[in-house]
Amino acid sequence: MKRRQFNRLAASSMFTPFLAGFKLSPSISADRYVRLGGPLFAEYSGPDEWVSIVKARQYRAAYCPVQPGVDDSTIKAYRQAALDNDIVIAEVGAWSNIISVDDEQRKKAIEKCVNSLALADQIGANCCVNVSGSRNPDYWAGPHQDNLTDDTFDLIVETTRKIIDAVKPSQTYFVLEPMPWAYPDSPDNYLRLVEAMDRPRFGVHMDPVNMVVSPQIYFRTGDLIRHGFKILGPYIRSCHAKDIILKQDTYSPQLDECQPGLGNLNYDVFLQEISRLKDIPLMMEHLKTAEEYAAAADHIRLVGRRNNIQV
Repeated sequence: MKRRQFNRLAASSMFTPFLAGFKLSPSISADRYVRLGGPLFAEYSGPDEWVSIVKARQYRAAYCPVQPGVDDSTIKAYRQAALDNDIVIAEVGAWSNIISVDDEQRKKAIEKCVNSLALADQIGANCCVNVSGSRNPDYWAGPHQDNLTDDTFDLIVETTRKIIDAVKPSQTYFVLEPMPWAYPDSPDNYLRLVEAMDRPRFGVHMDPVNMVVSPQIYFRTGDLIRHGFKILGPYIRSCHAKDIILKQDTYSPQLDECQPGLGNLNYDVFLQEISRLKDIPLMMEHLKTAEEYAAAADHIRLVGRRNNIQV
């Protein structure tokens, strides 16, 4: 999702305790790996340059290298380059408000999702990802009192079905990134959405940071992650790598997103769970500089090494 910062008020009543092209280190098992990726911070003029940049960062996953509207031959060339070089195209972003209270905005958002999902299917991306949106008239992905209601849940299901049915994808999935104030806001509500959607090409995007909505969950992120993968594992198509910190100098709980390694997310458990799935990418996001992404990647790879996981 596009860059955002927010404070999250505690919502503990909603928390139920759930209670290859790359040389492997001799100490790391080749069958336990996680495909890491992130923004490239570099220009490229074609598939060969794109592959070189991805490999230079030691990524084995990448965001979609082209935008909707590009010609078929270009899409085919990038798809083949990814296949030939063992790079998973993780996701096509379709960031927009598909449940906007503004009819014109909602129509444009749905059209954007249809076009993005078609691109994801054609280029062989793991998924096309969006958030479910918001009933907030001022901020497309902001909190609103009507977001977490049964009526909005039904609207999300109806609208998402419309997008999937318009494309009828056979190679990819449409997924919704969790949000703290919009469905799906928890693993259990995500499973509820999967079951209600009744579409085999609706999948899951696992972003545990966005489901840390209270101090209770903050101090037990390992439990959150284990539960999420236990009930959603077969549906997961892509994951986001972020971190989160609970401020200590305020009497109202404030949870802020931060660089991986600077917060409290249990990356040991996160990498362990992802490594049990095949070729599910872990994509870093929301950092400002290439140097921050390099530091985040170093941290994630360090956690991987101590868990015998190639990242």
